[in-house]
Amino acid sequence: MKHIRIISPSGAIDPMYIEQASARLCAWGYKVSEGAHARDKWGRFAGTDQDRLADLVEALRDPEVDFILCSRGGYGLQRIIDQVPPIHKPIIGFSDITALHQLSAYSDQFSIHGIMCKHIATLPEDSEPIQALRRLLADERMDYYWPAHPLNHNGTAFAPIVGGNLSVLYGLQGTRYGLRDELFRKQFPILLIEDICERHYHIDRMIRNLKMSGVLAHLSGLIVGQFTDCEDDPLMGCTVYETIKEAVADYDYPVLFNAPVGHVEYNLPIRMHSTIQMEITSEGVHLTGKGIF
Repeated sequence: MKHIRIISPSGAIDPMYIEQASARLCAWGYKVSEGAHARDKWGRFAGTDQDRLADLVEALRDPEVDFILCSRGGYGLQRIIDQVPPIHKPIIGFSDITALHQLSAYSDQFSIHGIMCKHIATLPEDSEPIQALRRLLADERMDYYWPAHPLNHNGTAFAPIVGGNLSVLYGLQGTRYGLRDELFRKQFPILLIEDICERHYHIDRMIRNLKMSGVLAHLSGLIVGQFTDCEDDPLMGCTVYETIKEAVADYDYPVLFNAPVGHVEYNLPIRMHSTIQMEITSEGVHLTGKGIF
């Protein structure tokens, strides 16, 4: 029986969501346990920095734990990421958990960018995010078909996916956890970005940072997920998506817009740091990849 440990390395969460998510995962046949401080609250954080770090380190070191499910995102990992040891088991989560996805990438460890306790607890059992997560946990093939988007740039990419929340990635740039040369030496990756509640001009600033630092020039493809509650600024003269398209206009790799990934209920899990194939045509998008292990 596979063992899932639930921890809260970032923001505080309503314990009800941990209980309900745990019940659903147990019903799927997993053993589920919690970090000692998973239900704590210390201001906006799920416990002190030391307590959240201790739960994460203990889960990483426990040989009985197969997956680490982060209860929610929020904010908090930036305060402790420099003390986290190399990651050698799959992390599940998104948003602030992007910091752990980055550390996983540098540890050559697969991870899952996907829903956390609230949506595991509340989405219908037959919903696609729930069923897709269940398939990935069971080491089944990731296989998605999505409609075409008018801003897409057609093409095929065969590479690992890195990235996650754009604001978190931006905050990590210039550190050893940012998007830097070590990620591009073996194979140019596909970059995934999404965000929530950011100003249009701030998104422009962040994507221009990735361009000026050379990140955008060293990709096999780009997946642009949901930019939730990021309103278009008429003074920018274009939409948020068009701002991103403009930043990558010099490159010929495939670019996918409006991927169902990010701060929305229909947030499909993505297998990170394992090679996937992305095919974008005028008819639609096919994203497929092999199992976790």
